[in-house]
Amino acid sequence: MSRIVRFHQKGGPEVLKIEEVEVPPPGPGEIAVEIKALGLNRAESMFRSGPYVEEPEFPARLGYEAAGIVKALGRDVTNVAVGDAVSIIPPLSITRWGAYGELANFPAELAVKHPASLSWEEAAATWMQYVTAYGALIDIARLKQGEAVIVTAASSSVGLAAIQIAKIVGATAIATTRTHAKRDALLAFGADHVIVTQEEDLAARVTQITGGAGARVAFDPVGGPALERLAEALSVGGIIFEYGALSAEPTPFPLFPVLGKMLTVHGYQYKEIVGDAERLEKAKRFILDGLTSGKLKPTIDRVFSLDQIVDAHRYLESNQQFGKIVVTV
Repeated sequence: MSRIVRFHQKGGPEVLKIEEVEVPPPGPGEIAVEIKALGLNRAESMFRSGPYVEEPEFPARLGYEAAGIVKALGRDVTNVAVGDAVSIIPPLSITRWGAYGELANFPAELAVKHPASLSWEEAAATWMQYVTAYGALIDIARLKQGEAVIVTAASSSVGLAAIQIAKIVGATAIATTRTHAKRDALLAFGADHVIVTQEEDLAARVTQITGGAGARVAFDPVGGPALERLAEALSVGGIIFEYGALSAEPTPFPLFPVLGKMLTVHGYQYKEIVGDAERLEKAKRFILDGLTSGKLKPTIDRVFSLDQIVDAHRYLESNQQFGKIVVTV
């Protein structure tokens, strides 16, 4: 029996319960991992409370990413061995696999022997943020030196990952934040420019920063009315990645900016990369190279224990964090 976080109905953080559950042995192509740390993602909050792109099957586990020690192998697993330290690239389904708990099964192909220099907390905070940002900015957009990218919700772990990746390729990272509270921290982190959206006109500032050209890429997990302002800030032929739905307001489609500038609005999930073995392998090489060189380094905002999982989710939803929230087991 293992201590596993589950929920039996949708709702706030309080629906999360730690229960003694018998975890089945890993199936073919799977591994069992003794979890040392797990990373929290807003997608898990949305899955718990709804709506989300998947519906929970009760009693439901949750959790996309973790790091720990391989305890058992399913049939036909050859890429890792019992005792290996691994971190997990988020699987394609949160309803099929869940990381919150002392023990969890995962697809073996998504286990990575991360650099030994990473702590368990850093390893657990790695793959969702970097695969998501890499897939949009590098794999699809082919972001290049001298181009500008707008990163909204920039103090999130994925936002910070996008800033780091933009800097690796020599692009200009324009971070946005609602208030002044995180402005200085974003500049210190490496953002080339920070726009405080409650006080500044996004399109006007981007036009000023880019010498009138506009940004070629926008990377946005928010949606809502701000989508139109993002479209106005892009260059002709630009691309907007919508990878989340944090705004509680409707998202009007910015028809005339899209038509006038021939923009692409790309609905995007990390699954676009994880579901393609060749593209995922390229992502892993890019990210592991960055982790080894130190050009990519997860930012940990706060660490909770597994017994504090409800408090951790409350903090996740407070939007106070700068970087990743991690839970140790």
